[in-house]
This record gives sequence, structure tokens and C-alpha cells, in this order.
Amino acid sequence: MRPTAVRPTVRPTSQTAIPCLFMRGGTSRGPFFSAADLPADTDARDLVLLAVMGSPDKRQIDGLGGAHPLTSKVGIVSRGSQPGVDLDFLFAQLQPDSDKVDTTPNCGNMLAAVVPFALETGLVDPQGTGEDSVSTFRVLTLNTGMQCDITVQTPGGLVSYEGGARIDGAPGSSAPITINFLDTAGSVAGSLLPTGKLREHIDGIEVTCIDNGMPLVIFSAADVGRTGYESVEALNADTELKARIERLRIAAGHAMGLGDVSAKNYPKMTLIAPPRDGGALCTRSFIPHVCHDAIGVLAAVTVATACKLPGTVADGVAQMPGGNPVTVSVEHPTGEFSVELETDPADPQRVTRAALLRTARLLMRGEAMVPRGVWAGPES
Repeated sequence: MRPTAVRPTVRPTSQTAIPCLFMRGGTSRGPFFSAADLPADTDARDLVLLAVMGSPDKRQIDGLGGAHPLTSKVGIVSRGSQPGVDLDFLFAQLQPDSDKVDTTPNCGNMLAAVVPFALETGLVDPQGTGEDSVSTFRVLTLNTGMQCDITVQTPGGLVSYEGGARIDGAPGSSAPITINFLDTAGSVAGSLLPTGKLREHIDGIEVTCIDNGMPLVIFSAADVGRTGYESVEALNADTELKARIERLRIAAGHAMGLGDVSAKNYPKMTLIAPPRDGGALCTRSFIPHVCHDAIGVLAAVTVATACKLPGTVADGVAQMPGGNPVTVSVEHPTGEFSVELETDPADPQRVTRAALLRTARLLMRGEAMVPRGVWAGPES
């Protein structure tokens, strides 16, 4: 006979308790909050997020962070503030050993968990209760003003997390979540090609500077003396390469009109090489100082865009299928990422649609605790 489960008594605490869902979105994870449960003041909010994640500390031992940029992310969600928008999403990127909270860039992986969070917390209601029902909501990413339509499965009016969809970089399979980006060009840098050129030489290296959801500097791995097939561990240990890439990144930041990017998380740096596993292109992505175990969602969209545009550094390296729309398979260290792109036939440099598949899962729900000296709560 199994013993009767005894739930622990929840007693008053000396800390501030903030309602929170801990979620995986794509190949990232982190806590998600309702905006109404956090301080309205930006500085106070950032102090709360640093305390929640345990930054700055390379192990983030005193918080929920996972000692890696991919697991040092926060999602903040609220009801839509504009006509036609269902939900607003603010993404916050933290770093394990930094006291900075960056809400400038997007994160397409964490974006995949926004609608599940909103449904779980009642910010929106499911659009059907049948066994085959799906729910689609328009989400505005406040970081850059980007909008997208996100569709999740809601059989019986509940978010489904189990299914047969697989994404490289996340174990197992899950229910599919489709993201259809509506307008990603120039998300941070102001235009698809912020320098006005398809390719150019910056700091002695031929590059393409491009922003179709994430500002990227794309260049051939061979131009920095690498193959582009190195392991993540080898690249993260390659201090000479990392120093060379950072010098290029800072120079490219000025060329892209982004100013001094030495303390910013963008542009991301992407090494490319010919595909070797049946995809269109092989990549190694720095985000920006650590090599990604896979590739970010919007970085994949931007790389795929560079593959489709004639004249970029990817032209002649990528092996592209024909057609419009076209599915571009972007290889990365742990697999591939497929992006469906459609361009305007009258203007091949204008991307009219970028769609992709992600998955997400609710990992834990409860309260995140922060010392009252950081924030005493909404009544303070």
C-alpha cells in the first residue's frame, strides 16, 4: 500500500514571493512572469530579475539561472496593448557573471513559450475545447516591435505539451508550436542590410551584416582559419579566435549603426561553411561571446535570409533548393533548423514571410523568491 502523500504547509516567508512559471521555450529556458507581478520601474524590475536568476555569479548558485546564456533568460508577458495584438512579450537576457539586464534583442526560442504561459495563467482563453482544437494568438515583442502569430494545440481547452514534433537541441518530442513572423527585417538595426551592402570587408574580413529578426555578422569560417565544423567545446576554448571575432564584432557594430556594442549582446557572430549533413549551410554561432550549442531562432531566420539573397557571403557557399517559398535547412552543432522563407517576386530583398516550428514545456509553477531588501512587493 502506497503511503498517503502529504503536502508541505506553506508558511509565511521573510522574502518577497512572485508568481512564476518556469518554462522551456525551444532550446532555451527560464522563468516567466506576468508584467503585473513585477515592479513597474525598470531599475527596480532589473534588480528583481538579477536576484531571481542569481546574477552576477558564473554558477548562478543563488538563483534560478543555469550558468549559461541559454538558461539565463526571462520572459515577461501581459495582455496586448495595441489593436489586433493579443499579448505583449518582453524578453530579458541576463548573463551569469554580469549585472546587466538586456531587453534590446529578441529571443525566438523563449517566444515559443509565451502563448502556453498566457493560457496557463489565464491571460488569454483557448479558442476551442475539441480534441483537435488549436489556438492562435498575435504576439508583439516589445523589445523590437516585431509581431508574430503563434499557434499551439489546445485539446480539451488545455495546452498540449506531448506530441511528435522534434527540434534539434531539445531532447525527446513535444507538441508542435508554429511561429509565423510578420515583419522581422531591421528588428534592431533598422533595416535588413544596415550598412546598405550585401557584402563588404570589415576589419580585414569579408562579411555580410544583416538583420532579419536578429542583427548578425556572417562570415566564412575559412577566413578566420577555421573549418566551421569544430565542436562547441573547441570553439569556446579557442581564445585566439574569440578575441579576433570580438574585434570584428565591435567594428561591425559601428558599421551597422549600433554604436559601441562592447557591452551589448548583439550583433551575434556567425561562422559559415558548406553543408555536410544535407542542409543548406553549416553554422557556428557566437551569442556573442559563447558558442551556441545550436542556433537561435531569429539567428536561423537571418542566416536563412542571407542564403536566399544573391550576393551575400553565403552566396556560393549555401546549397539552396529552388522555389518561393523555400525551406532553408540551417545546420548547427546539434542538428539543423528549418526555416520557411518567402520573398516578394518584385523585390527579392524583401522577405514577406518567415515561418518555423518550435516546442515548449511547462517545467514548474510556483513562486520565485527575492530578498525583501531587493523588493518588498507591490505594496511597497
